Amino acid sequence: MARRHSFLASLERAARAAARAQREAQAEQRRQMRHRLQMERENLRLLQQMDKLEREKYLASRQCAIDVLNAELMGRIKALEGLVAARQYPVVAAVLSSLALKEPPPILTVPAELTNPNPSPLRDYYTNAVRRMSWWERLLGMHSRYGDAVAQAEQEFQKAQQQHEITESDRARKLEALQREHAERLNVHRAQVEKREREIHELKSGYYSGDIDAVTTYFGLVLGSSPYPDDFPQEFRTAYDPDAKQLLVDYELPTVDVIPPVAEYRYVKSKDVVEEKQRKPAETKTLYRDVVASVALRCTHECFTADAAQQVEILTFNGFVNATDPATGNAIHPCLISMRVTKERFFGLLLDRVDLKACLRNLGAQVSPQPAELLPVKPIVEFDMVDKRFIDEKDVLSELDARPNLMDLTPAEFEALVGNLFTRMGLETKLTRTSRDGGVDAVAFDVRPILGGKVVIQAKRWSHTVGVSAVRDLYGTMMNEGANKGILVSTSSYGPDAYDFCKDKPIELIDGSGLLYHLDQVGVKARIIFPTDSTRGGES
Repeated sequence: MARRHSFLASLERAARAAARAQREAQAEQRRQMRHRLQMERENLRLLQQMDKLEREKYLASRQCAIDVLNAELMGRIKALEGLVAARQYPVVAAVLSSLALKEPPPILTVPAELTNPNPSPLRDYYTNAVRRMSWWERLLGMHSRYGDAVAQAEQEFQKAQQQHEITESDRARKLEALQREHAERLNVHRAQVEKREREIHELKSGYYSGDIDAVTTYFGLVLGSSPYPDDFPQEFRTAYDPDAKQLLVDYELPTVDVIPPVAEYRYVKSKDVVEEKQRKPAETKTLYRDVVASVALRCTHECFTADAAQQVEILTFNGFVNATDPATGNAIHPCLISMRVTKERFFGLLLDRVDLKACLRNLGAQVSPQPAELLPVKPIVEFDMVDKRFIDEKDVLSELDARPNLMDLTPAEFEALVGNLFTRMGLETKLTRTSRDGGVDAVAFDVRPILGGKVVIQAKRWSHTVGVSAVRDLYGTMMNEGANKGILVSTSSYGPDAYDFCKDKPIELIDGSGLLYHLDQVGVKARIIFPTDSTRGGES
């Protein structure tokens, strides 16, 4: 019985040990499972955290790119809004220095093999190589063999000496040729520099003396040195009337495409897309109108400010665009702004404070009411009117045989010509008696309702500049006649004081170039050739 109990106890202990071992194994399995799950959760957490950081980094990079786009956009708009004050205005020296040759003089580069002479061969190098006679060779009298070896060494030395002289002569010849070529290049460069300096001096002298070509070239340099945004065409041409000291600038304006169509870039994180907020059409039109005004004022300011020789008293600016007519597809060149202003009046402006629209209106500028739609205005002065009249004399001379000279007409014939011109232009014109007209050469009536009325016309067949006194006389005659408008027509030009007096008054001044232009428009070809002092007669 005791033995059985011992057996059972032993069996029970074994069973319990086995059960305990099983429980421990299961517990270990559970611990390992929990550890594995814990590691997986930790890995998942780290992975999720890493994905979040990467995503945040990506989103930040996208937003940074959008910020850069918006900054560029804002910089572009600020550059367009600041065109008037965007540059420092140069003096004559700075303008002309831009013409100087910038290429440095050529530098002599000598190859290493030509720089230093080769060392001369040494006789000892050859003679020392001959083996000395031993005592027994001297005892046996073998001097001839040694003498032959010394003679051979001397021959080799002489040969090396001759070769060295040939090599050095060739090196010296090549070095001399290289130096000679360099000297020739230096002379060519020096001649180019001196030639350019003479040209610059001639241009400066011509500008200060009022030479037409020099004046137009100088102001072309002034306008050409002005930094604008890259997509501005900056194409222009200039003409100069020395009698009136009037500079005419025809300037190509940028199209409305210079205004960025996008007002703002936005990044939508949820969609990971970039959205463009389009600029409102009204804002685009306003910005473009300001660009047109700014370019006109800036060019005028540049020319007046750079005029150290005081050659320009009046500047006329015509701003054109090269575009395509959407209705026909043909190329068009509408004038969007035309302005004529005297230097004295312009320098009375504070450009950093003015309202662009009000400033141009005060200056009497003709501005397109809708420049973005390319609605044109008529230039105050056509470029060809000034260019052919005062610059391109060859074109005028080629037509002399077919065109009468207005200066050959009598005063009465000239007044009749002017009267006929305005009749063909649509006015009802009546000439007055020369001796009793109180200053009136013709009275015309514009029969259009509202805009029409009485017009007093005076004609001056003059060869000298018309001053302000003639314009005052016309204005007094207008008051006496009760006219709505006065027109002064002259074969010559007008001074700046004449244009200033016409400010805010219904007076139009037509100079010689304008008269030729209007005659050409009605089919009359004419020319104006002023008489010399010896042939100059009376003027009307």
